[in-house]
Amino acid sequence: MSELENIAKQMVAKGKGILAADESTGTMTKRLSSVNVESTSENRLKFRETLFSSEGMKNNIGGVILYDETIKQKTSSGKSIPDLIKSFGSIPGIKVDTGAKKLAGSPEEKITEGLDGLRERLAEYYKLGARFTKWRAVYNISEKYPSELAIKSNAHALARYAALVQETKMVPIVEPEVLMDGEHDITKCYEVTSKVLKECFRELKLHKVNLKGTILKPNMVLPGNKSKNKSNTAEIAKITLKCLKESVPSDVPGIAFLSGGQTEIEATENLNEINKINNTNFLMSFSYGRALQQSALKNWAKNIKDINSTQKIFNHRSKMNGLSTSAKWTIDLEKQSTA
Repeated sequence: MSELENIAKQMVAKGKGILAADESTGTMTKRLSSVNVESTSENRLKFRETLFSSEGMKNNIGGVILYDETIKQKTSSGKSIPDLIKSFGSIPGIKVDTGAKKLAGSPEEKITEGLDGLRERLAEYYKLGARFTKWRAVYNISEKYPSELAIKSNAHALARYAALVQETKMVPIVEPEVLMDGEHDITKCYEVTSKVLKECFRELKLHKVNLKGTILKPNMVLPGNKSKNKSNTAEIAKITLKCLKESVPSDVPGIAFLSGGQTEIEATENLNEINKINNTNFLMSFSYGRALQQSALKNWAKNIKDINSTQKIFNHRSKMNGLSTSAKWTIDLEKQSTA
């Protein structure tokens, strides 16, 4: 097995998933402002260091996606952030896209940028300790969208990115996110997600990307957040699994879902339900940002010096998601005290 294949499997090994701590400075400022904490580079580092040095990292986090600022920072003890993550048995990774911009020819939609100078940036990140990367494409659903142009151009960019990443001996996370904003029902989300995934894998093959050394980070198939037709967990799991079986080649070792607007509990429960019926060889795991961090952040904001209680909350959340990768999560375990 190649080194890339090894890394990909480690990231989503049973009981483990990925912590998405790659919020841009702008996004992190919004998160910190929402809990009345000033967004300085020192405070951003303090919160992340609190999470990265938690016991939950050892047991349930296989990889951490970092932002450009964070991968270059040093901890309070002088250790680099990638070294801190490695010391807890997790793999450091890095977000390498430069954000979604208006798509020329269809300005209501987005194209993700960041291919210019990417080869050189990847070489730098590898030296800093990163062993995997992330690139996110976003698609909105409406009567008109996503257009063929958005589907094809984002798939092409994802494939070019993935090929460059593997050339640098890192594992690419391919993240085509069909957004849950809108009034669409679950069937519409299934149709769009299927189309998006099939086009992505067509381009990845064309660009000679080794699928065994990649991780897919898709959305779950969900009704829109303004949909009148709600779906239960069993239906979400069934249609999500059907979509992935039909659209994702079996060479892909792991699928790490994004939480995409779900609450912490919903994201855990839905993943647990998917794993209950998972009859594929895919390791079905998580790559959550808010759904792993939100409760911890709210607690941390009350007293940023009380590291212990914030870590307890993060450990509990990590453990619950870890259990959901093996369909061992229950609402009773969820309610158990984090103390």
